[in-house]
Amino acid sequence: MPEPAIVTEDIARQFGDFWAVAGVDLEIAAGEIYGFLGPNGAGKSTLVRMLCTLMRPTRGRGLVAGHDVANEPEQVRLRIGVALQDAALDDRQTGRELLDLQGRLYGLRRAERSVRVEQVLRLVDIGSAIDRQIKTYSGGMKRRLDLAAALIHDPDILFLDEPTTGLDPESRAAVWEEVRSLNEQHGTTIFLTTQYLEEADELADRVGIISRGRLVAEGTPDELKRTVGTDVIVARVESLTDTTLQTLRSVPGVDEVVGAHQEVMVHAANGAAVMSPVALALHDAGTTVVSLTLRTPTLDDVFLQLTGSHLQDGAPSDRSERSSEHSEHPDPPAGEDARAPDRGSDKSTKGART
Repeated sequence: MPEPAIVTEDIARQFGDFWAVAGVDLEIAAGEIYGFLGPNGAGKSTLVRMLCTLMRPTRGRGLVAGHDVANEPEQVRLRIGVALQDAALDDRQTGRELLDLQGRLYGLRRAERSVRVEQVLRLVDIGSAIDRQIKTYSGGMKRRLDLAAALIHDPDILFLDEPTTGLDPESRAAVWEEVRSLNEQHGTTIFLTTQYLEEADELADRVGIISRGRLVAEGTPDELKRTVGTDVIVARVESLTDTTLQTLRSVPGVDEVVGAHQEVMVHAANGAAVMSPVALALHDAGTTVVSLTLRTPTLDDVFLQLTGSHLQDGAPSDRSERSSEHSEHPDPPAGEDARAPDRGSDKSTKGART
């Protein structure tokens, strides 16, 4: 069996008395697209930063491409490419100049850099804009250029931390297509964090769902969706009460009822057959219905069932993951600079040979 691309064993990160990641075990196969799904504050970005050697685990262990993230950070960096949420780009450079500089940081010779720039530009479509200053780029073009920079050294593993946040639908679709191409044509292992349900559903071979720093479910998108039943009846109501929930649970054919805010999710093997009884039960409970719809399960239904909240509602916590990361500045591994060459920003994670 080939060696897994990424392995974590009870990996965790603490900030003061807050555990941003509270012990996660993962095993991701080489060549897999793994979607890591969760709201802001759930621990996604903290885990990525540990796996990319930007942050040392408080406890546990992480192996990336067979190398320990705490004890062999340079070996890890040479084998990964990373595009974080905020693209670290110098607006005064042209796209081509930035890619060439990134190749130099990885120790590529001039001829190698020229070849690699052309190769990544065939994978990541930037067009004639590659020779314009980056300050003229749209948000989608900047995101694609950052992806190209992450690929310049032909990494085995690519980390994408919410790569399409803030993009318009057309730009998002373009990034999706490029991610698929990298995986299918080059066998690149991709670790993708996202808040977008359709992104994980569309791209990932397997999905891990994280809530409050813990992995609460893992499987293929279809496997996870099957855990919540075949059909879902969604009732939006003016006011949700315990009486409403109890009445719905007594309807024959209903498997499970989950309520959140002003919405009730009724799970049933045959949603069409129980649609009318559900409507009558809502009426009998004195509940004013705003809308009533029938659909198949989504990953958001999985998340709601596991955590009691919708993905976009966020993960309840005393402190947000982002504020925790910025309020604490952990030391890098001994003898190492835990931050890769920054191309003008401390948010970049692309490293260089030394």
